[in-house]
Amino acid sequence: MFQHMFTSMNEMLDEITKQYPQASEQERMAYLRQVAEMKKMSDSFIEQWLDFEEKVADFQECIASDQPVTVTTSVMDNDADPIGQQAKTNLPVEAYPCSMADLAIPEEAEVLVNKGQGYYNLFMFSHAARLFHDAISIAPECNLARLYLGMSQMHMQNWQEAQRQFQLLIVLSDFPKWLALGYNALGCIHAVHMNIAQAEKLFRKAYEVYPSFTDSLNNLKSCQDTPGQLSLYFGSTELCCM
Repeated sequence: MFQHMFTSMNEMLDEITKQYPQASEQERMAYLRQVAEMKKMSDSFIEQWLDFEEKVADFQECIASDQPVTVTTSVMDNDADPIGQQAKTNLPVEAYPCSMADLAIPEEAEVLVNKGQGYYNLFMFSHAARLFHDAISIAPECNLARLYLGMSQMHMQNWQEAQRQFQLLIVLSDFPKWLALGYNALGCIHAVHMNIAQAEKLFRKAYEVYPSFTDSLNNLKSCQDTPGQLSLYFGSTELCCM
């Protein structure tokens, strides 16, 4: 999970670095906010890692006087367990586990998320967005609320805010379906701004992550075949059955 998170953050920072020089003043402010959020997230994980290392050291000191137990950690390389590695490689995308943050709704945010889903299903996206925003303020780890908030912003054509939420989602989640929805939505935003090459790249990435989600392929075909008006699928129908 952490490797994926920092890989996504590095990719996002690379993209911001590339886009920043020619960005407008408003876009630059948005980029600076995104970098600040990523830096805050990175610092938080570093602090938690240091706390964990201190606890491990305390534990080792505690047991050293009782019995000669050695606590070691190791990283298995790709060749160390070829059978296990092959099994993981051949595992269907749908079978990859997701973290609790991907599906669980924290108790303190449950009422807000449930109400937000109700408004969303009634196509009252502005009402839904306010509730999902409040839910994330209370429980920022709730990826489901962030996904709904991003989709609500997409429907209201608030592209900049939608982009921010989906960029955070693909960093915070390791659930293939959520990642595909995030990459697809980001591709739609780039397509709306006629950044077709980047849009196609994101649509391909969405399909690679979760092939069962076909909206990304439809969007890719639309970018390649349609010289004029684009026909884009946000992926919001995937939320109807939740």
